[in-house]
Amino acid sequence: MTRLTTTLTLSLVLAIAAPAAFAQQETAEGSEEALEIEEIVVTATFRGDELYQVPSSIGVVPAEAIARRGATHLEEILNMIPNLNYAKGSSRARFLQIRGIGERGQFSEPLNASVGLIVDGVDLSGIGTVAMLFDVEQVEVLRGPQGTRYGANALAGLVNVVTRAPTDVSEGELELFAGNYGAFGAGAAVSGPLAENARGRLAARVDRANGFIENDFLGVDDTDSTDEKLLRGRLSWDAGESATVDLSAGYIDADNGYDAFSLDNIRTTLADEPGHDRQETLYGSAAVRWHDNPAFAVEANLGVAASDMAYGYDADWVYVGFHPWGYSGTDDYLRDRNTVTAEVRLVSREGEELVGGRTAWTVGAYTLRQDVALTRQSTFIDSDFTSDYGIDRFAVFGQTETSLDPSSTLTVGLRLERHSASYDDSAGVSSAPEDSLVGGRVSFDRAVAPGVVGYGSVSRGYKAGGFNIDGSLRADLREYDPEVLWNFEAGLKLRTADGRVNFRGSVFHMRRDDVQIDSSIVIFHDDGTTEFIDFVGNAAQGTNSGAELDVEFTPTDAVSLYARVGLLRSEYEDYINGEGMDLDGRQQAHAPDYQFSVGADFAFGEGYFAGLEMDGRDGFYFSDSHSERSNPYALLNASIGYRGRDWSVTAWARNLANEDYFVRGFFFGNDPRDGYTDRGFTQLGEPRRIGITASRTW
Repeated sequence: MTRLTTTLTLSLVLAIAAPAAFAQQETAEGSEEALEIEEIVVTATFRGDELYQVPSSIGVVPAEAIARRGATHLEEILNMIPNLNYAKGSSRARFLQIRGIGERGQFSEPLNASVGLIVDGVDLSGIGTVAMLFDVEQVEVLRGPQGTRYGANALAGLVNVVTRAPTDVSEGELELFAGNYGAFGAGAAVSGPLAENARGRLAARVDRANGFIENDFLGVDDTDSTDEKLLRGRLSWDAGESATVDLSAGYIDADNGYDAFSLDNIRTTLADEPGHDRQETLYGSAAVRWHDNPAFAVEANLGVAASDMAYGYDADWVYVGFHPWGYSGTDDYLRDRNTVTAEVRLVSREGEELVGGRTAWTVGAYTLRQDVALTRQSTFIDSDFTSDYGIDRFAVFGQTETSLDPSSTLTVGLRLERHSASYDDSAGVSSAPEDSLVGGRVSFDRAVAPGVVGYGSVSRGYKAGGFNIDGSLRADLREYDPEVLWNFEAGLKLRTADGRVNFRGSVFHMRRDDVQIDSSIVIFHDDGTTEFIDFVGNAAQGTNSGAELDVEFTPTDAVSLYARVGLLRSEYEDYINGEGMDLDGRQQAHAPDYQFSVGADFAFGEGYFAGLEMDGRDGFYFSDSHSERSNPYALLNASIGYRGRDWSVTAWARNLANEDYFVRGFFFGNDPRDGYTDRGFTQLGEPRRIGITASRTW
């Protein structure tokens, strides 16, 4: 705990000291050559805005930081973003939480995501296994409700994965990596002109590893393995002088094992029928921009995705005979999910604003259709359980940005959405709820000095209601209502003229009404079997308050320091869960009080570089149905390498000190050695990972 406190203190000192360095940098004229300032464009906004001009708390992880960490999947960089957490219970982190809000798992029940996941304009929320990071330009994390821009799938925020765009000149990359636990990977990308007005890009990648589990019963070390393949293409076409067309398509095939839990909470298991976590996704998107009209541009976006998912596990975690009463079996969930989204926007052109040329505007309409077919195959049910779940959403939205004076802008947005769902299953359960939902945002930002922008905002997000379908669940737990989230936020963004100090800070207070909570209960049946039921319910209210700081300081061309800190205080109000626990005033699940990522990058010699960073977070509750908690932890990461004109080699390490930490937890009785006494069971996070990545570009 002492090391965590020290590290957090250092990060806060850096966060406070960096703005103070602003004045020193501004007055030190001619003392250092100014850095080349690279603008970071956030593509998840309506217009694609520069990061320091967006009046909102946004974290961006660029390609350089992804490479420095040796990351191949989204979950391997999530610790870098303050107030972003995740839950596993699978081979990859599918479910995310922003500012303490988000789902943590799914079994038979239908689910609406609180945190959106977008890849190249395609909605892949809730199926994060697809988020491979090869040939990715940046990952954007929008914290807080995105009620105007994205609606019901972004109650708490959004993660937007932006792949690299086609280029006007021919280029390519070949990357190879190898690491411990039998890990190896290879990827290649090519890009360039296809015709006079067309450009294309193609990327392919394969990654494999044995995983971090040894199965002593089977005598193998690959029952928790990963085997992931990626093929992605993009095409940009200038269709005449007034139109552009951008097409993208991707195919992801993950054939992963799942053997993560043991009765002793260690990396050695005894399962005789290890599980699996497979996902095959084919997706595509089309974005057309027509700008022939002098007053506005027309932007149309279409996204489609088809996913086949198979998730299963050894339900007893051990081999036949370990349980004296013969308990043994498997549980498998097979899902086919198809999603289609379409959006049309009219966006005012520069010079054609309203109200005397001071108000830019956007209006549009959005629709989503999603169908999910589930087949559950389990040893503990007489026949396969099947269900069909469909969602229809239609929304209209608008936003204005009014220049009140040369330094101030008022932004007002509104979104009206109609959500309809239908559900039928083989147990005879059916439901067809409908909700009318309203979201929006009002923000004010002002340039208070050169390079300094302050903002304040009030936003409203929403999430549709739903229903629980398990046959053994009590009638009063069957349905739950929509959730509404009010977010009050103020922030400051600062960047010195020489680019050596960058500071983004925000404070927020979020008010949650009819909080949707993922909870669980255990039911003991008369025949001696035990049923573990995951369900969603409503709490009365909840609050989530905190702050986010993101600081980068480059004192010399050879040294770069950074600190990212998230502070969070969350609690429920007047809530008693399904098991009768009074949670009034208790911290919400997967909502640590603090998170941080601090580090330094060094350049020395001709092309040599090194980096050292530490990620950490406070302990948190695994669930709202029990009191099991994770421990606080801090993970040390390092990298060193050489970068030549067209090639590079990087040696990297994640969790260098090999710290044990937890990424999922449950509480129930499953061990005959202690008489099936209820206790905690945990899934361990990634142990020490070391590897070497080599790349060649042309």
